[in-house]
Amino acid sequence: MSTPSHRVTAPRPAQGAGSLRVGRLTKPHGLKGALKVEMYTDNPDARFVPGARFHLQVPEESPWFGRTITVRELRWFNGVPVAFFDEVSDRTLAESIVRAILWIDEDAVRASVEEDAWYDHQLVGLDVHRDGQSVGKVAEVQHLPAQDLLVVQTPTGPVLVPLVEAIVPKVDVEAGVITVTPPAGLFEELSDEGA
Repeated sequence: MSTPSHRVTAPRPAQGAGSLRVGRLTKPHGLKGALKVEMYTDNPDARFVPGARFHLQVPEESPWFGRTITVRELRWFNGVPVAFFDEVSDRTLAESIVRAILWIDEDAVRASVEEDAWYDHQLVGLDVHRDGQSVGKVAEVQHLPAQDLLVVQTPTGPVLVPLVEAIVPKVDVEAGVITVTPPAGLFEELSDEGA
């Protein structure tokens, strides 16, 4: 059974500011332009609806730079999401867009707000409290395949805190506080007896 996790969004790209990162195109699927998608959203059925338009984060030399794509259909094959887009009609075009990161406009984000979703800049600088006491501040958010990590700067150095509900039960952006309930040893060294 997997641990419930919070979702953190990456920093906003220069092209498409005011956006939320929702996925990455990983590889072509079949011959009709379909692409497998690595999801960065907990709500793919609300994000990848027919007509949803995504901004693309690609290198400047890419023919897709500065363009958007529109979802035609999302299907699931063996548990893997596969998307069809109006602008991608065959495998050759699909191969040319692989590794593009998909961003959605903030207006669309507000229309279907995900719970427990924040931008990196909303978390960086927040006080981290344990048992009502401050233990440090969030210095950075790292995005790993398995989960996101908060890099908490403490008086003794940085501590990596998995951003999962069991360890980070509450994030109050307005109050500027993240509450943590870490396992023993995460913020302090355990003695041989404690270990």
